[in-house]
Amino acid sequence: MYKIAVIEDNHEMRENIEEILELADYEVVTASNGKEGVDLVKKELPDLIICDIMMPELDGYGVLYYLSKTPSTSGIPFIFLTAKSERSDMRKGMNMGADDYISKPFEDMELLSAIESRIEKRKKFEAVHDVKDKWLGFQDAVCDLTGLDELKNNATVKSYGKREAIYYEGDSPKFLYYVLEGHVRNYKVTSEDKELVTGIYGPGEFFGYIDLLTSDKYNEYSVSIEGAQLSLIPKEDFESLILSNKDVSINFIKLLAGNISEKENELVSLAYNTVRKRVANALAKLYLKYKEELADRVEVTVTRDELASMVGTAAESVIRILSEFKSDDYIKTKGSLITILDYESLRDYRY
Repeated sequence: MYKIAVIEDNHEMRENIEEILELADYEVVTASNGKEGVDLVKKELPDLIICDIMMPELDGYGVLYYLSKTPSTSGIPFIFLTAKSERSDMRKGMNMGADDYISKPFEDMELLSAIESRIEKRKKFEAVHDVKDKWLGFQDAVCDLTGLDELKNNATVKSYGKREAIYYEGDSPKFLYYVLEGHVRNYKVTSEDKELVTGIYGPGEFFGYIDLLTSDKYNEYSVSIEGAQLSLIPKEDFESLILSNKDVSINFIKLLAGNISEKENELVSLAYNTVRKRVANALAKLYLKYKEELADRVEVTVTRDELASMVGTAAESVIRILSEFKSDDYIKTKGSLITILDYESLRDYRY
């Protein structure tokens, strides 16, 4: 049963909403003003919040502001409820991160449909995080397989300089790549010469295996970011191991399946997330790639154009959003170097 918090100062309206939701089999907790509402949400951690805008003590904008700054509550879907229908009020609420906006008076089904839509959307985003967590864990497991571990240790080691190409779209796949040091960016180029990042790889990760196993040509470009040291495992050696070692072949099939699931969930993110949310997700992903043991802050080397190609937006939008994140103390910037100070807030960013 999903739990919904209703923050509304009008007693009759609050009871009416509570009755509608309980009839629809939701658990309901209520507060009669904004300050009570903030405390209630932090305590109950509901699955969704319905909040009036015009209230005593603390208005709805203030409620949203305080909850969005708290990691444990920042990801909870938030629906504004108000008798005011002016476009400026709606725009202010949405810009602050509200997920939806319902004007009074409303029909029962209008409210229930909005709730169902937001809960379903949240479930999709939670599935994205689950897949990513499983994917990262599986990468570690693959690296420890007998045979493959020997193969990568005996492979040729090659160093690449900053922004140096590793392979180009259209090249014939010759190696399975394993990252020893540094980071690698894979990307595709559109007919309008715009780049879209398809993968970021760090120490302990393989890349290039999809085209190695499924195609006679690379379908993307690969370049080192700040410089990288890679093990180059010849295609013939890798194919021989795949054919002779059942564990390796099974795990690379799973690796391919995991890659497909990750791409599908990234498409969901591009379709449903705001640009700010996508930038926050990209920074959180880079944090995990660059993180070292026990580090409380992480330095990421990425240009604004590269970051824009990760989230599918213009570099100007990325620059503006990074400035906002800097003001919120989520990051620090110096040239192309971004220091991530607050990973949790970026990971849980909701608008």
